[in-house]
Amino acid sequence: MSWFNRTDKKISENKKKNIPSGLWIKCPTCSEIKYKPELEKNCSVCIGCNHHFRVSPNTYRDIILDDNSFSQLFKNVKSADPLSFKAHKEYKDQIISAVKKTGHNDAIACYSGKLNDRNIILSIMNFSFIGGSMGSVVGECVFRSIEYADKRKIPFILICSSGGARMQESALALMQLAKTSSRLAKFKSNGGLYIPLLTDPTTGGVTASYGMLGDIILAEPGALIGFAGPRVIKQTIGEDLPKGFQTSEFLLEKGFIDHIVSREEMKTKLSRIINLLS
Repeated sequence: MSWFNRTDKKISENKKKNIPSGLWIKCPTCSEIKYKPELEKNCSVCIGCNHHFRVSPNTYRDIILDDNSFSQLFKNVKSADPLSFKAHKEYKDQIISAVKKTGHNDAIACYSGKLNDRNIILSIMNFSFIGGSMGSVVGECVFRSIEYADKRKIPFILICSSGGARMQESALALMQLAKTSSRLAKFKSNGGLYIPLLTDPTTGGVTASYGMLGDIILAEPGALIGFAGPRVIKQTIGEDLPKGFQTSEFLLEKGFIDHIVSREEMKTKLSRIINLLS
């Protein structure tokens, strides 16, 4: 049996190659492992099951707006810490960390640009910035976007993604619901076209205000949309919830939204709606 033993010292075992981290991601719907660069080429949509992964505001900007047609608005508006809020981490430190992580000043980015040569205002919420929470800056930027669109008589599109109002700003955050809703009412009375597009997740104060006040309400496939989360609702009412509860498909069936649109057809559908209604 000695001929099984390795005697040649020149023979060496193959060394494991270092594979860069972050190149692969598991789809939460079909459980397939996806190569991220290929996934990003498909707008971060799973080819196998059509699961829409969460993406940055820049992705939506590049999907919707014509190349080299846009400029960013209100980029100098930044969050303050009016309540000197402290928990396990100080609010001002949370803001600094979120800015470094995302490269944005707050949970929204606003643009003036063109969609198939039609002038529009596009605002995009960012869930990666403190859960897309709506504070004073988000409310102010939405307000200014509506005002900007109203003065120029052009459509306003808002990509929603939020966990709700920002608790670190307390009542100041809750005030944004009334502030944005009242300005939207004026915009629509002046004949303005407002289209919210709800992505995963859209919850809390955003759903309770401008998220559901559109002339046409769109949503991405499979997006979680609601006020309170399903776990909280189940604990409150003490009953099992229907299958697919609070998904965009469920809300479409119940009449809460008007249409489900995938990223692949997003620009075409938005352009068609604007041409019909603007």
